[in-house]
Amino acid sequence: MTANLPAGLSEFEAATMPLLRLRVQAIRWQAEAIHAFDLVDPDGAELPPATAGAHVDVHLPDGLVRSYSLSGDPADRSVWTLGVLRELNGKGGSSAMHNSVRVGELLTVGAPRNAFALVPGAAHTVLLAGGIGITPIKAMAHTLAAQGESFEVHYCARTARNAAFVAELRALVPPGRLHFHFDNGVPGQGLDITALLKQQAAGAHLYYCGPVGFMKACADASTHWTPGSVHFEHFKPPEPAPKAAPDASFEVRLARRGITLPVLPDQTIVRAIELAGLRVPTSCLSGLCGSCKVDYLEGDVEHNDYILSDEEKTHCMTLCVSRCRSPLLVLDL
Repeated sequence: MTANLPAGLSEFEAATMPLLRLRVQAIRWQAEAIHAFDLVDPDGAELPPATAGAHVDVHLPDGLVRSYSLSGDPADRSVWTLGVLRELNGKGGSSAMHNSVRVGELLTVGAPRNAFALVPGAAHTVLLAGGIGITPIKAMAHTLAAQGESFEVHYCARTARNAAFVAELRALVPPGRLHFHFDNGVPGQGLDITALLKQQAAGAHLYYCGPVGFMKACADASTHWTPGSVHFEHFKPPEPAPKAAPDASFEVRLARRGITLPVLPDQTIVRAIELAGLRVPTSCLSGLCGSCKVDYLEGDVEHNDYILSDEEKTHCMTLCVSRCRSPLLVLDL
């Protein structure tokens, strides 16, 4: 999860590091409603290292902060490429990128973070993308191809006009390993995900990313895969399950600062800390990006995020959506 960060640095601490000012070198039409934004250092310096599956926070006008996956070759530190879909019913980030960002201007960008990293040593890798979910999947294809690994790519989209980075994928993925699936908006005409994932090859790993319905289909089709071999990244949070009881209040202690704060039933931990005058790095506020991921030292945590592994949940939590079932939560802050 922190492979892109200096040794010993948490994602929370990385989010407070100085931001980068990067020049928009090019904006390229990729598909219907999808543009690719190429970002470079204005002085020609190398960009910070990033691994396949990483994303960065882009700071936009009016205080908007949005996370976008790096879709280029992680080995190329001269440029970062973001693939951005204009979402008609979004919260303004994609519209700002499409309508306001121009070639030559500077954008404020955070350091790379990775909650969707490739696991080394897979005998075979299945990369499965839906729509704009191709962005982190393409970066993975770059890395796997460079390493000579066995992998295949399945790209699901409405039509060929909705598929981005097609020419690059065809040049990158070995012959017979790249598969496009277009449903023309008719359910059942696209990829049969259940049939594709019915049998798990020995040592195989699965990575998938895409819209909510696609994510559910992949999750349902891969429940029988070996634990630890299925990896995914949500762009939007799934519909939360109804709660059996209202949230309860609790206290949060910031161990390094020696202060204790109340968290009310209708408050997030982020909001409670901010009301005390302290900054909490945030971006998605949905448990998807890892900006507010921290270590906890004590407490029965209710994990409501979509990024932490079972191992990480034993000592990490996200402050934007997760809560505490016990009266006291102690954070390593």
